[in-house]
Amino acid sequence: MPPSPTFTHQPWKDTYSEIIDVRSPAEFAEDCIPGAINLPVLSNLERAEVGTIYKQSPFAARKKGAALVTNNLSQHLIDHFESKDKNYHPLVYCWRGGQRSNSMALVLSQVGWQVTVLEGGYKTYRAHVREQLEQLPSQFTYKILCGLTGTGKTHILQQLSQRSNQQVLDLEALANHRGSLLGEEWTNKPLSQPTQKQFESLLLQQFKNFNSSLPVWVESESNKIGQVHLPPSLWRKMKQASCIEMQLPLNARVQFLLASYPHLVDNPEILKNKLQLLKPRYGKEKINQWEQLIDSSLWSNFVEDLLQFHYDPSYRQSIKRDFAKVGRILSIEEFSDRTIEKLLDLLTQQIT
Repeated sequence: MPPSPTFTHQPWKDTYSEIIDVRSPAEFAEDCIPGAINLPVLSNLERAEVGTIYKQSPFAARKKGAALVTNNLSQHLIDHFESKDKNYHPLVYCWRGGQRSNSMALVLSQVGWQVTVLEGGYKTYRAHVREQLEQLPSQFTYKILCGLTGTGKTHILQQLSQRSNQQVLDLEALANHRGSLLGEEWTNKPLSQPTQKQFESLLLQQFKNFNSSLPVWVESESNKIGQVHLPPSLWRKMKQASCIEMQLPLNARVQFLLASYPHLVDNPEILKNKLQLLKPRYGKEKINQWEQLIDSSLWSNFVEDLLQFHYDPSYRQSIKRDFAKVGRILSIEEFSDRTIEKLLDLLTQQIT
């Protein structure tokens, strides 16, 4: 006799052959359980069609939905499940743990596979994320690396993680955004960021991989990175943490930025368009000065003036407001293998 589907409220406590999200592609794109694959039992258009019919006749909508789901399940059995062996054990979920996930679970269990269904569906998972992000960040201690734009904070944290095996929370990487004109990887299309829900899922996954008995290194970010916001619990702990300030001479900062972000030189027209966003703050005359430096290819002069006129005052203001507890200042004269190694040694000494 084929096994019946089993149900769980806590899927993160077990392991599965696969995690299958049967929601529509649009729902899946907004957020999903990390590692899940999308095998929709209704496409975006089909889901909308069934929803429209439901407003007129729930019974007619169920008939239509059953026909569409059956057809899609048949295709998934051919395309995806045909190669699975008898020990295959998937977790299946939909939006609320209702008809869509149960439809797939019933078919797969009739084949003979042990299937687990997430009770409450994605909404159960989402409630878990919110609850965990209210609690987990407060269980860690943080070391904040601060410093003016161009002091290489992100690069240094990456080296801390790779060379010194430190716990680093790279919020810019999770948010897919560097939060500044100089930092974005510019293209003709808008920079793609995760949704707020996706960002929180990624953040929770990162925290679950950390050891709460060890400190977490993080850059002195704002509580908003691009279009996503940090959980209030994390932001409170970051503002309470001690900071280590990086210092680098202005000329070295300029050269580091030009070497690290060649898109400044490669996309002068995009750069000038972005500078227009600063016109209400600094006026037409200042924007024209910067554009003249760009047109003359005086890149070092441009970056130096932009740092001194815009970035440095803004950063000093934000540090004074949000990260006032500077515990130590570390200065280097340049970026080189020798100075980076020395700096990493000094930073890891901060652990004790």
